Amino acid sequence: MNKKIIFVVTGIIFIGAIFGLIFSSGKKEQPEKENSLSFNKVNKLLKEDKYRQAKELLNQEKDNATGPSVIKQIQEKIQDINIKLLFSPYSEGSCSKNYTVQRGDALSKIAKKFNTTVSLIKQANALTSNKIIPGQELKINLCEFSIVIDKSQNLLFLKRDGKIFKTYIVATGTDGRTPGGEFKIINKLVKPTWYKAGAIVLPDNPDNILGSRWMGIDKKGYGIHGTTKPESLGQQVTLGCVRMSNKEVEELYDIVSVGTEVIIVE
Repeated sequence: MNKKIIFVVTGIIFIGAIFGLIFSSGKKEQPEKENSLSFNKVNKLLKEDKYRQAKELLNQEKDNATGPSVIKQIQEKIQDINIKLLFSPYSEGSCSKNYTVQRGDALSKIAKKFNTTVSLIKQANALTSNKIIPGQELKINLCEFSIVIDKSQNLLFLKRDGKIFKTYIVATGTDGRTPGGEFKIINKLVKPTWYKAGAIVLPDNPDNILGSRWMGIDKKGYGIHGTTKPESLGQQVTLGCVRMSNKEVEELYDIVSVGTEVIIVE
């Protein structure tokens, strides 16, 4: 009789444990479902070009999120929106202003005045040429950009007013060859020529490892550039420069101006 009771009790406990696991599993999946629904709302707002509303919704979700994977997803989405909003004609609050073109203005003159780039002004205002006319309204970026490169993580952080604006995966130097310290961008080149020891490699040559853009820093021979080997990103494999995908280095190139601070940390 005692054996039967023990068997029955054991069975009840076992069945209860199974139901407990199912119930617990269902509860864990719920945040993912809610997160998916939130992303649907965000994507709908983005289709309507409501970038600021989408960003506000994601920031609310981030404050309530618990799982690291969900938080990472939200952060990546926010950073994508940062770029879309930057390259759009829509206001960014204190980080942008509408500038009225004056007689004698040129895009290069306006870019220098506000410490921004011609490319960013053109993209934010959907300009297809450098032609502007007096009285024309242009959205201009006001907030300062800076760059932090973390060699240990092979990550480049684009900051705006000291806050992370966009994160990029990069390749850095093998055996610590990428120098640490505080630098500034001193020159920028489109389709750079690679001057390597004993040879000059032209931009269209597939052996040119510099990719589509170059941003040199004030340490001779070092800079941030594109690559013909995107599979190397995320590794410490370069001769000392910081390597990015061509698509992303072109994006960064359009945003930052000569004089931008570059901090490289271990």
